[in-house]
Amino acid sequence: MKPALKRLIWIAVAGAALYFVVQGGEYGTTDLVKQRREKQRLTGAIDSLQAEVDSLRKFRKAVETDPRTQERIAREQFGMVRGREILYLFDTLPDTGRGG
Repeated sequence: MKPALKRLIWIAVAGAALYFVVQGGEYGTTDLVKQRREKQRLTGAIDSLQAEVDSLRKFRKAVETDPRTQERIAREQFGMVRGREILYLFDTLPDTGRGG
């Protein structure tokens, strides 16, 4: 075997070994990079959901204990009024152009 061919084979074997070191095994480098990105995405989603849960807990506590919040909800959602107030309801349906 010629020395140049033998050297080329050794370079190919070394290259294959280096590739296996970097990419081989159960989790290659690209898999680890993908997992790291997925972890960052999920961490961001968890943080966002945690903030939403905290906000909802705060709102729930206000609904249960704060008279102003309770009154606002009663007025907005149920159309409740105080003693001498008059409630006006306006029809907000779009005009279809039909008579009657």
